Amino acid sequence: MSLINQEELKKQLASGEITSLDDITAEFKNILKEVIQTATQEELTSHLGYNKHQESLNSNARNGYNDKTINSKYGQFDVSIPRDRESSFEPQLVKKREIYLDGTEDLILSLYTKGMSVRDIQLHLDDLYGYELSTQTISNITEKIMEKANEWQNRPLDVIYPIIFMDATILKIRVDRVVKNIACYIMLGITLDGKKEIIGIWIGENETSKYWLSVLNDIKKRGVEDVLIFAIDGLNGFNEAIKAVYPKAEIQRCIVHQIRSSLRFVSWKDRKEVAKDLKPVYAALCEEDGQLALREFNDIWGKKYPNITASWQTHWVELSTFFKYPDSVRKLIYTTNPIESLNATIKRKTKSKGSFPTEDAAFKVMYLAIQEQQNKWNTNSIRNWYEIYPQLSIFFSEIMAKYTK
Repeated sequence: MSLINQEELKKQLASGEITSLDDITAEFKNILKEVIQTATQEELTSHLGYNKHQESLNSNARNGYNDKTINSKYGQFDVSIPRDRESSFEPQLVKKREIYLDGTEDLILSLYTKGMSVRDIQLHLDDLYGYELSTQTISNITEKIMEKANEWQNRPLDVIYPIIFMDATILKIRVDRVVKNIACYIMLGITLDGKKEIIGIWIGENETSKYWLSVLNDIKKRGVEDVLIFAIDGLNGFNEAIKAVYPKAEIQRCIVHQIRSSLRFVSWKDRKEVAKDLKPVYAALCEEDGQLALREFNDIWGKKYPNITASWQTHWVELSTFFKYPDSVRKLIYTTNPIESLNATIKRKTKSKGSFPTEDAAFKVMYLAIQEQQNKWNTNSIRNWYEIYPQLSIFFSEIMAKYTK
């Protein structure tokens, strides 16, 4: 049977009782109210085992109603939920102490993820859906996500990740009553079947080998026995920590970060030429050609910008790792772009917030943002993974043999 009586609706339209979308929404709320009240009556009948006014040997019986206000994405309305004498009735459609229809909490979390403050969400719900929630209630809903976020951060991980990307994004967080720029680090792993998986988030002020050692020990404790290649942006102290925990892993320093660092102190009029002359260094066919190109670059620019050549030479071991691999692997590991796009998404989500009152608040928004991105990645593998995986299996045959039996 249709919930909407079409003839009655036509009469209301003809008589002018319904003249706007607001009137239609109000009518729809009335229908929701009737459905909920009818359904809970049927639930109670099923629980008691006999119909209303029917004689029964059951000592339990109907015992009036509890009135409650329901919040939904269609607006706010009051319902009367039946109760029983023994208080053993547990309605399923609208559970005890539940004041939101399915979708309302998801809506609040979605708005929070998009960077809206608790106060903005309160105003949004009032303006669009016609009901008021206190800022404390909204905060309580968003706080529920912390439990899920902590479970996610401590979940068991795969035993091997062929490639892990590591990068940082800067957020403004209030620490001891002072707003500071705090580095938030994200690890993105590539699984054996070529899927992207966000491994974790770490928020910390200091980049030290001791700090990174604790991060790497954390992922090892959660199950990661082997990593083939770490692609990093030149984080201080990370190299030493990697070698301590994963001594067989190789390290590729991000070429794009290195180029940006090289151009940072180059005068504007020279920048285009310096960038052009640097390209043969990282675009070379092999490491020997790259070293030759670096010497030629130094012959041209060494006197004016000696720091550029010095930096490339200092970090050459990590910058040149990708030369040993074929193009399909090179293109994947020579830059941390896969994780930088994720950082760009986080920046968009957090831009409107200005600063976060606590690290937990920042962690919560980052978690919601990356879960949104993770859902998009779950269905697709890395491009050309069918070429990359066999190459890695050969280059790391000793390690991969444990996982290809």
